[in-house]
Amino acid sequence: MAEPGFSAAQGRGCQYLIMSLAGQIEIEHKPAAIPATMQAAVYRGVNDVRVETVPVPEIGPGELLVRVHTCGVCGTDLKKIATGSHSSPRIFGHETSGVVAAIGQGVHDFERGDRVVVFHHIPCGECFYCRRKTFAQCETYKRVGCTAGFEPSGGGFAEYVRVMDWIVRRGTVRIPDGISYEQACFLEPVNTCLKGIERLGLEAGETVLVIGQGPIGIMLGILAKRKGATVITTDLYPERLTISSKDFSLGNSVDASRSDPVKAAREWTEGRGADAAILAVGGNGLIRSAMDAVRPGGRVLLFAQTARGEATIDPAAVCVDEKTLLGSYSASVDLQEESVRFVMSREAPLERLISHRFSLARSVEGLQLAAHPQPDSMKIVIQPGAASESAS
Repeated sequence: MAEPGFSAAQGRGCQYLIMSLAGQIEIEHKPAAIPATMQAAVYRGVNDVRVETVPVPEIGPGELLVRVHTCGVCGTDLKKIATGSHSSPRIFGHETSGVVAAIGQGVHDFERGDRVVVFHHIPCGECFYCRRKTFAQCETYKRVGCTAGFEPSGGGFAEYVRVMDWIVRRGTVRIPDGISYEQACFLEPVNTCLKGIERLGLEAGETVLVIGQGPIGIMLGILAKRKGATVITTDLYPERLTISSKDFSLGNSVDASRSDPVKAAREWTEGRGADAAILAVGGNGLIRSAMDAVRPGGRVLLFAQTARGEATIDPAAVCVDEKTLLGSYSASVDLQEESVRFVMSREAPLERLISHRFSLARSVEGLQLAAHPQPDSMKIVIQPGAASESAS
């Protein structure tokens, strides 16, 4: 993908107000005729994504065809595109909200015109890993249940997505009246963040350092504060700290471009260090810093370290200082109802995390911006079904 230029006019500002809530709810509420072909952002190899014309996927018994309105860009999509870890061609995108365009035989819980958000992974509930609540390791969970064609890979970066039967039964959620497609598309990432907070075992009164204030870091901070923890946020971009403070009341911030977050965490806790730290930025270079920032007996959660490799840690920090290093990956079906309540009640106005909206025609540009974040860029969404083509 070629590196595009971006102007300051594409900054965050108040862009989440560009599209009215009413417009989001009305668009495609009455299903139109389904075409034979559609546009999709097709992954063709390392850093090679092209907008192409592909067939609209056909559905079978028990399945749904959903016309995509909004699909958030996730870091895992970007990693797959940048590393070539998956065979091509594929159509990525899994933070998908839209409207039911067609229903397969035997589907009774949904109708054409229903506004929905879909998960792309649902576990079997019966295997060795499911019995131990390690759902992301279930072989059924690892199968992707949504596709816009080719090898199933989510499919949200397309006009239509086929939702397979087990996702229809257990992973498709109606969007209530008054809730936008944009708010709804945060359902899956919120679930993953809830899982991370649960894995960390945060308790009221504890202090947690959240390293990174992109959209995921802010959501983790919101959910940690919801548990009653004191949240310290840090990022290299002061603009992101302003967003987390002003829009989401995460006010204990440390500008990592000017101050040492480890020192700040100790100052906030009478020299002990934070009870817990969450690493919400990719790469392994900050693992040691996160471990240094927590007190003896503290915990560190790796949330964004999805690329396999090697990292440097102090083994005595684990053995002598009794610090715990944890990981959390993907969503938990056990937290599905809680994540639905959180998102659909607008307990947090997550649409405000969206800084840039791209039409499907400009999806390659959107993916490029997401892969090279700027101080004024936060959540990037692709909107195949948005009313306006001036999407960002």
